[in-house]
Amino acid sequence: MKVTSSKWRERLASPLTWHFAGFVLLLLLAVGLAIRLGLDWAVMDSHANEVFADKQVQMRALEVQTAPLRGLDQRVAKARKQLADFYQKRIPPNYSSIDARIAELQISSGVRLSRVQYTQGKPGPGLTEITMDAGISGDYPSIMRFVNSIERDPMFFIVRAMALTGQQGGLVNLRLRVSTWLRPADAAASGLPPTPPEDAAPDKSPAAPTVPAAPTTSATGKEGE
Repeated sequence: MKVTSSKWRERLASPLTWHFAGFVLLLLLAVGLAIRLGLDWAVMDSHANEVFADKQVQMRALEVQTAPLRGLDQRVAKARKQLADFYQKRIPPNYSSIDARIAELQISSGVRLSRVQYTQGKPGPGLTEITMDAGISGDYPSIMRFVNSIERDPMFFIVRAMALTGQQGGLVNLRLRVSTWLRPADAAASGLPPTPPEDAAPDKSPAAPTVPAAPTTSATGKEGE
């Protein structure tokens, strides 16, 4: 027993024993750190994959959101060209061209216009509305032909209102209101009176208009057949 105890004391006192114990301790510590590093690496790798997937989703969402903006400059240029073509082809250059075109459509359709009055609305940012208020008389096919020709005319017209004011035999009398547009400078140069507000406008359903023998001009607008 004394010999065994003496050997253990010698071994414990030996530097080699302590070196071996330190090596084992360091080895265990290194293994523990390696295991911890592996676990952390796995967690970081999983988190990196999740972040990468989220970034891909965000990028896809941005691509979808920005898709309508692709080629926007070309679409803007195309829209401007279409607007310029519309102004050139369908917006009348002056009041006289409107009156002349209405007269041509009147003759070609076989109707008769009376109490024709042109007025202009408030100037807009690009165009000013010109309103024609008139009585129209003729047989039903001629009137429909006149209305259709206005709606399909290359010059831009919109029929605002049409109301029956009288009928006698095959002759029909209507109250017709048509709008077109001029550029603000052309509308101002036309000298047309302003369009009265709706509540101050004349009666919308008067008796059947009588056709005057000659066109007249009043202080409230330009009139004529």
